[in-house]
Amino acid sequence: MMKKYLALLALASLGVQAQTVNTAVLGTDTAQQLVTEGLKHCAKDGYHVTVAVVDRSGVLKALARDELAGPHTIESARKKAYTAASLGKSTAEYANLIAEKPGLAGLRDMHPDILMLGGGLPVRVGEQLVGGIGIGGAPGGHLDQACAEAAIEAVLK
Repeated sequence: MMKKYLALLALASLGVQAQTVNTAVLGTDTAQQLVTEGLKHCAKDGYHVTVAVVDRSGVLKALARDELAGPHTIESARKKAYTAASLGKSTAEYANLIAEKPGLAGLRDMHPDILMLGGGLPVRVGEQLVGGIGIGGAPGGHLDQACAEAAIEAVLK
């Protein structure tokens, strides 16, 4: 019986091959540059914000808060970055989708770190998703998003 079991395991293992995945990674220096550019662009427009950057898994890579940004902006920026990285689209797109189709409101409840407010963008290298950037604190999600777009443009384009 034991010989049959070992033979079966040996045959099963022949079909298993190691697989590797080549993927771009968002480096810490790049994440910090994105944060710096996001803060700089918003400050130029007079907005006191927090900027967060996460990797493709939603893990925080870099975060900075303007001295005058509200304390709530720390979590809103992080959650916007998480949402953009997790779902691969801008948080504004999802906010608009839910507004148009209220039946999709459950998307907000998929995970406690999901935040469907404008200001979060996926970060891509070429076509490959490497992370997300989220900004919170400007007087409107569209303004947060404009700062995020400017940061990506300055650092990655």
